[in-house]
Amino acid sequence: MKIAHIVSTFPPYSGGMGNACFYEVQELAKLGHEVTVFTPQYISESRIQNLESRIEIIYLKPILKLGNAAFVPQVTKFLKDFDIIHLHWPFIGGAEAILIWKILQRFLRKSASSPRKSALVVQYQMDLVDRGWRGLFFNFYSLIFTPFLVRAADKILVSSFDYARHSKLKRYLAKFSEKFVEIPLGVDTERFYPQPKDTGLLEKYEIKPDEKIILFVGGLDRAHWFKGIEVLLRAVANLQFSISNFQLIIIGGGDLRPKYEKMAEDLGIGEKVIFAGKVPDDDLPKYYNLADIFVLPSISRSEAFGLVVLEAMACAKPVIVSDLPGPRTLVSDNGLKVKIGDVNHLSDRLLMLLRNKELAQKFGANGREKVLEQYNWPKVVEKLVKVYAQHIE
Repeated sequence: MKIAHIVSTFPPYSGGMGNACFYEVQELAKLGHEVTVFTPQYISESRIQNLESRIEIIYLKPILKLGNAAFVPQVTKFLKDFDIIHLHWPFIGGAEAILIWKILQRFLRKSASSPRKSALVVQYQMDLVDRGWRGLFFNFYSLIFTPFLVRAADKILVSSFDYARHSKLKRYLAKFSEKFVEIPLGVDTERFYPQPKDTGLLEKYEIKPDEKIILFVGGLDRAHWFKGIEVLLRAVANLQFSISNFQLIIIGGGDLRPKYEKMAEDLGIGEKVIFAGKVPDDDLPKYYNLADIFVLPSISRSEAFGLVVLEAMACAKPVIVSDLPGPRTLVSDNGLKVKIGDVNHLSDRLLMLLRNKELAQKFGANGREKVLEQYNWPKVVEKLVKVYAQHIE
């Protein structure tokens, strides 16, 4: 099959949607499919290494750009020869062009001007959610745009029906039930696997052998405001009154980092929090294996799944996630769920796992087993290919 993936961000930009796209196209190429990724040129000379040879990346220069929104109508001129058009939503500025192209394609087919059909598969990664005027705009935009998106798509992929039932898709699930398919995201279990703690990292951050490590991985930029860092820092501030031998490592970069660093100092936990910044991809598994607990304390349904949770699970780490639709589906006998935005509940759960090594290890082992059975990328993409095959003429 000849497949186009259209996505608003792609590595080296750090973000779950782009990373999910990266792994999907890698596995598709390994299966022998011809794949092209279309993504905005969001940094100069964007390049990524270790791509399969059957993958081409076409960087589109935005006519207008704001945050991760990029107006790239020129994408449609490339699409006529593809079997599958795989759109990763949200993509403001790109999705509108795809829908217009899809409507035009249907019109031309009716007039017998276009004998070939390209199926449109929409991967609904998350709702557009924000605060203030941006939130009002997103609500209005979604109200207008979502009905067209649902009707135009041949299939709509959701990472979990739990999330879909609580998202802006919920009103369409019953009426268009035949269009919706649950396909979770995955993890590279050969890259992320249990290893001993890296002594070099322990020395680099001057972490004592008996200190427990809490880990967070995620963007610290405006686009990732929903990650719950403020909740995590306040929970750690509470935690220090009950236990002293721990460190919190925060991996990720962005314009909000100075704000979080100041907050840690103001809370009196500056010495307990290590802001490691954005670490090289090759080193990321070492950081997961440095951890005793992984936590994702997100506060909004902008967090629809949580790839980083899977990466921690693959490294046999117990996980703590907010009780949000989507992320909570990843946690059963491999970790704990906490009330959204509840500082005291999070600090209590952290303390529970820090004090109970046996329970933490049990959760970690269960998590590794879970990803091997359900969430490794080859199995996930096998399901994706079956969806594609249903729409090839």
